Amino acid sequence: MSHIAFIGLGNMGGPMAANLAKAGHQVRVFDLVPAAVAHAVEAGASAAKDAVDALTAAEVVITMLPASRHVEGLFLGDNGILSHIPAGALVIDCSTIAPATARKVADAAAARGLSMIDAPVSGGTAGAAAGTLTFIVGGDDASFERAKPVLSAMGKNLFHVGASGAGQVAKLCNNMALGAIMAVTGEAIALGVAHGLDPKVLSQMMAVSTSRSWATEVCNPWPGVLENAPASRGYSGGFGNDLMLKDLGLAAEAAMSVGASIPLGELARNLYAMNSQAGNGKLDFSSVVKLVSGEK
Repeated sequence: MSHIAFIGLGNMGGPMAANLAKAGHQVRVFDLVPAAVAHAVEAGASAAKDAVDALTAAEVVITMLPASRHVEGLFLGDNGILSHIPAGALVIDCSTIAPATARKVADAAAARGLSMIDAPVSGGTAGAAAGTLTFIVGGDDASFERAKPVLSAMGKNLFHVGASGAGQVAKLCNNMALGAIMAVTGEAIALGVAHGLDPKVLSQMMAVSTSRSWATEVCNPWPGVLENAPASRGYSGGFGNDLMLKDLGLAAEAAMSVGASIPLGELARNLYAMNSQAGNGKLDFSSVVKLVSGEK
């Protein structure tokens, strides 16, 4: 078992840290929100007074933060933790950020003799809680092999997709597709409801037909269709609309950097921007259905 520092205990990071503690790892945690730290402690982790304190005796350092600026600030800022990480520790960033930022931080870590991988996740809050996440890893082979036992305590699917930054590129590809699929699934269900169809029956049919997807089976965007989906609890929890908007913006930047064309990805980004402007930015991203459902 490893001594693990875990920084960032949001909707995803909190359950991930808890699963590491439950697996027997010694997990020392920090978050700016005291309640998030308290929840992790209840699951068996120990609390640190700040990010640097979390690094005490760490063999593995895991971060799960909202955006590129937070990752860069944590590692490379005026009080960055990179210079405080114990020699020989493995650094795993599970945030979804710009590929260029992932490479920049990994290069800085390498300059200090540290191994680092980018390992963004897929599977949502339900997957984080159940320990069934998919990890999408960028970095060298040795670091990936070293990370496997730790990642396996939080997920069941591990994909090594390339060098540093590659994990972020693959995650953005996944989320771009997910954003478009969620939006069109909500639009399709709204069309059926407008014609008098039962949204639950329509969704059940779609879930076993050619339009089946994660949006129909796990995170259905229509209230009342799936009891445990965010839509059935006022779109609370889950993966925030503004986080999806951020990821689609990163996908657009990645496309521009190589001259790729993503017309549907850009359309999806505009839809989530409209949903944010309508006041739904903090709700689960499946709330994008509100744009066509007539629900305020």
